[in-house]
Amino acid sequence: MQLLAELFPLLAYTLVTLVLIGGLMAAARWLGARNSNDNKELPYESGIVPSGSARLAMPVPFYLIAIFFIVFDVESAFIFTWAVAWDRLGLAGLLHITFFIVTLLLGLGWIWLKGGLEWGPTRQDRGARSEEVIGSVINDRGSIKTASYEAQG
Repeated sequence: MQLLAELFPLLAYTLVTLVLIGGLMAAARWLGARNSNDNKELPYESGIVPSGSARLAMPVPFYLIAIFFIVFDVESAFIFTWAVAWDRLGLAGLLHITFFIVTLLLGLGWIWLKGGLEWGPTRQDRGARSEEVIGSVINDRGSIKTASYEAQG
C-alpha cells in the first residue's frame, strides 16, 4: 500500500501524458487535410521550381562529432554536479564518479582505436595514393608511362 502511494504521482503523470498525446494525435487526424496531390508533396524552395532532390547526404564525420559532443557534454554536466556536492557524497560518490570517468575514457579510447576521430585519409591511404602518383609518370608526349617505384615512407 505504501508503494502504491509513492508511485501514484508517477502513474498519474504517465496517464495524463498518454491521454494528452492521444488526444492531440486524434485532433490532428480529425482536423488535418485529407486530400493530397503532387504539388503539395514537392519541397518548397522560395517559389522556385525544385531542381533535384531536397535530401542532401551529409558526411558521416559531422554526425559522429555531434554525437561525441553530446556524450562528452553530458559527461561534463554529471562531473560538475558531482563537484558541487562532493563533500556530501563521500567515498561512495568518489567511487561512482571514478567508475563513470573510467568508463567514458575507455569509450573514448575505443572510438580513437576504431578511427572514429579521423577526419582525413589515414596514413595507409596516403601511402597508397602516393604510390599511385609516383607510379604514373607522364612522358613528354602526354601519354602515361607506368613505372614501379617503392613508396618512400
